[in-house]
Amino acid sequence: MDVPVIQQAKIQAQVLVPLVKALQAELGEVRANALVREALGDIYRRYGEEIWRTKNEKNLGKIMASGLATFAREDALDYRVIEQSQDAFEFDVTGCRYAEFYKELGEPELGFLLVCSADFPMAEGFGPDIKFMRTQTIMQGASHCDFRYKRLTETD
Repeated sequence: MDVPVIQQAKIQAQVLVPLVKALQAELGEVRANALVREALGDIYRRYGEEIWRTKNEKNLGKIMASGLATFAREDALDYRVIEQSQDAFEFDVTGCRYAEFYKELGEPELGFLLVCSADFPMAEGFGPDIKFMRTQTIMQGASHCDFRYKRLTETD
């Protein structure tokens, strides 16, 4: 089944939003959110490992550009690539239908928890040689999301 990621996020939200809200009511927001981040983090870390393992490619820029295209399918993201090379991939997301969806739900904080929080553990799955940085997101009210991937040891 080849369901675009934006559609997957919308389907998952139907179950996860009420579940997270119930957990927050029962456990408190901080504890519930930590539990959700931990559980989903394990899933996304494995997903990152799988992406890295199945791409038969050493060029970080090519791997990440392919991954970005997957998340941007169906006009889900507007973005501009800043750098794409063997050892780096940097881009800004300037429009995000994931954020628009969660804003329409009235749940941008849960959108950040359920969608944006996946970026760091997924990058961990790429291995210790890949550093990921992001300092802001549209979901949290910024003008854009700043994604920066760098290989720590340069390749030939």
